[in-house]
Amino acid sequence: MCGWFAIMATRAQCAAQNEAIQAGEELVYDLKFNWKFIWVAAGQAKMDMQAITYQGKPCFRSNLISVSNKQVDFFFKMRDTLTCITTNRLEPLYFRKGAEEGDRYTVDEVWFSYKDDKCIANQRRMRRGRDTVRARDESEGCMFDMLSILMQARSFDVDDYTVGQKIIFPMATGTKIEDQTLIYRGKKVFKAEGGVKYRCLVFSLVEYKMGKEKEVITFYITDDKNHLPVRLDLYLNFGSAKAFLKEIKGNRHPLTSIVEKK
Repeated sequence: MCGWFAIMATRAQCAAQNEAIQAGEELVYDLKFNWKFIWVAAGQAKMDMQAITYQGKPCFRSNLISVSNKQVDFFFKMRDTLTCITTNRLEPLYFRKGAEEGDRYTVDEVWFSYKDDKCIANQRRMRRGRDTVRARDESEGCMFDMLSILMQARSFDVDDYTVGQKIIFPMATGTKIEDQTLIYRGKKVFKAEGGVKYRCLVFSLVEYKMGKEKEVITFYITDDKNHLPVRLDLYLNFGSAKAFLKEIKGNRHPLTSIVEKK
């Protein structure tokens, strides 16, 4: 995979061989926040995959909706809706994030296009009570958003990975392009709250500040052909949160990563 990703990142043919995702897939997660050393039920998140027509071509649309419950709203209200549209080969075309987090409301949008072996990203950020920020970037390599890179990563072949291996990719933030780093942490068995145990591949999204590595999100994805995210650990400014998969519908392949089921 390392060689394949290096080739993909150096030119703007940003397609992937989709081996994991199909239209009709739905994933539902329970959210938990850490509040003064106590984990509390915080709400729910749902991710789905739809087949649509966009710009006259068949495409995928993925939605990720996260909603905190009333108990958590008192401390930190969260209403996030993320949408991305890709080609059937998972090339990003459009991304939108509408986020109400606490007293902050932001809408980020990115339009991707491809011309003369270049990837072009036009970005816009609208914030409540502030001026709109716009940006345009061109690259001979690929550019992604936070959902399209997750979709592409689900089709990666990890057989040749080594623990600690880093994958660097450019991601649109709504105002600029930033290089992001994904680190392969190895394999672990994760026990879901329903008693199901999954064999998982573990990845960490990290950022670097003042030369120090900071964990942003840790992903647990099933070690089978689906590569379904079954657990996410999020390290936030106000604390930490976790998302645990509780419902699966429309998975493309059998869940051969299950090692124990009650």
